[in-house]
Amino acid sequence: MAGSSKGEGRIGLLNGFAAYGMWGLVPLFWPLLKPAGSVEILAHRMVWSLAFVAAALAVVRRWAWAGELLRQPRRLGLVVIAASVITVNWGVYIWAVNSGHVVEASLGYFINPLVTIAIGVLILKERLRPAQWAAVGVGFAAVLVLTIGYGRPPWISLCLAFSFATYGLVKKKVNLGGVESLAAETAVQFLPALGFLLWLSAQGDSTFTGEGAGHSALLASTGIVTALPLVCFGAAAIRVPLSTLGLLQYLAPVFQFLLGVLYFGEEMPAERWAGFGLVWLALVLLTADAWRSARRPRAIEVPRVSSAPPAAVDV
Repeated sequence: MAGSSKGEGRIGLLNGFAAYGMWGLVPLFWPLLKPAGSVEILAHRMVWSLAFVAAALAVVRRWAWAGELLRQPRRLGLVVIAASVITVNWGVYIWAVNSGHVVEASLGYFINPLVTIAIGVLILKERLRPAQWAAVGVGFAAVLVLTIGYGRPPWISLCLAFSFATYGLVKKKVNLGGVESLAAETAVQFLPALGFLLWLSAQGDSTFTGEGAGHSALLASTGIVTALPLVCFGAAAIRVPLSTLGLLQYLAPVFQFLLGVLYFGEEMPAERWAGFGLVWLALVLLTADAWRSARRPRAIEVPRVSSAPPAAVDV
């Protein structure tokens, strides 16, 4: 049994590395879809993601959740909210990558755990431990430093962080599995996205049929690029501890940051390094606090905000 457990753990870790590795390397993919604009890419992502996950669910014959969801208007309303928020997240991320803001986009996922904690305090009235307060304070200082460095607030980062933190909060309320959740959300997105693509084609501005079969195949593959990391993440989530997933999460923004600096050649002046350094210090404080809390003997505790970061990065 021990050998089987270790084998399951290894499979979980491999799937975790695969999921976060794919999310971290996705900035290499979106530029391949040019000359399609960001909105056209986003619409194709919605349409083809639904096609991919619907096919996957048809193979495993897992549809019971859909009937239950349709009979629960409140959960259905939350799915619509989740779909709206993730549409903003996806759209901003695609635009940021294809407009030369990969580093700023990566910052959004670095500060996402801090924003999640802030939402927990402001909306859910949860309590922070001292280390978490320190991390949030350092994160706020980092945003100020980066605002000075950029000459403006890092709105791309803030938009990605707040939209994804809100998305995580809503998904927690919906309580659906990863693939099922993506199917429900893209079902909400499907008709508006398809309508936009048909309108774009009628205007003669669609690139889907005008740039060759390779370009069409790449646009269609946005469904696989969206769903495959989520499938790997689902396989990891049931096999490895949440604390491990929390650490693996940082792989995605690290890869994105390195791609922005080393591959895309984006500038990193001293004040930007200082801001990122403060963000990384805040994440070290959060991670250390999470490990300390996880190792502490379980006693009767007052509910507090979890310092473990959200485990999935959906970009």
